[in-house]
Amino acid sequence: MKLDSSIAAVVTGGASGLGEATVRALAAQGVKVAIFDMNDVKGEAVAKEVGGIFCLCNVTSDDDVDAAFAKARAAHSQERILVNCAGTGNAAKTASRDRKTGEIKHFPIEAFNWLIQINLIGTFRCIAKSAAGMLTLEPLEDGERGAIVNTASVAAEDGQMGQAAYSASKGGIVGMTLPIARDLMSEGIRVNTILPGIFNTPLMNGAPPQVKEALAASVPFPKRLGNPEEYADLALTMITNGYFNGEDVRLDGAIRMAPR
Repeated sequence: MKLDSSIAAVVTGGASGLGEATVRALAAQGVKVAIFDMNDVKGEAVAKEVGGIFCLCNVTSDDDVDAAFAKARAAHSQERILVNCAGTGNAAKTASRDRKTGEIKHFPIEAFNWLIQINLIGTFRCIAKSAAGMLTLEPLEDGERGAIVNTASVAAEDGQMGQAAYSASKGGIVGMTLPIARDLMSEGIRVNTILPGIFNTPLMNGAPPQVKEALAASVPFPKRLGNPEEYADLALTMITNGYFNGEDVRLDGAIRMAPR
């Protein structure tokens, strides 16, 4: 797919981190970008900078997602590109014993469900609604109607202690990539997923310097955290390379996460 001003895109979680870098990379190619996010202050600011549009959106809500797509399409026309970066995390052992009191507790089921709703079902909700819209488009010269990029995590393959819910949510994204690509193959819509390792995002910036240094040292090469622009670069490759389809690709400096 050639990127220019005739192409519209939606980036969920586009107000910061990996999503923001992708928004900026797409806009730099002339693409009309809509940002779906819960952070209206940052989202509006980024949209203004890149000449895009901000749509307040909670990906766990059908009504929110429908309204956001309607607003984006009214401004930019039907999107040919969807990049799913919206997501979050939590951590707790499946079951554990307090060393001091001996109290036994388990991972709160509501917290597990909450994460699945955002990371996994929220991603699928946006894919399904965007793909349905893409089906209304005339195919491009190569027969392509659209391209979808999802965000999983290396935790999908080597999750650490306490990451059962997070790994399940991200593993679900990996697991559904190929079936969705097959569902949409006859309509000319490609679907791929990126599994980022440890990236220098706003969330990571809140960690103490010594923690960031230790994490960077754990990466085989290069011994540093990933930059959001590197994620965006791979996302754009997945979008522009017409033979890239049904793939789940780690972007992690060859790291394999230890148990803890």
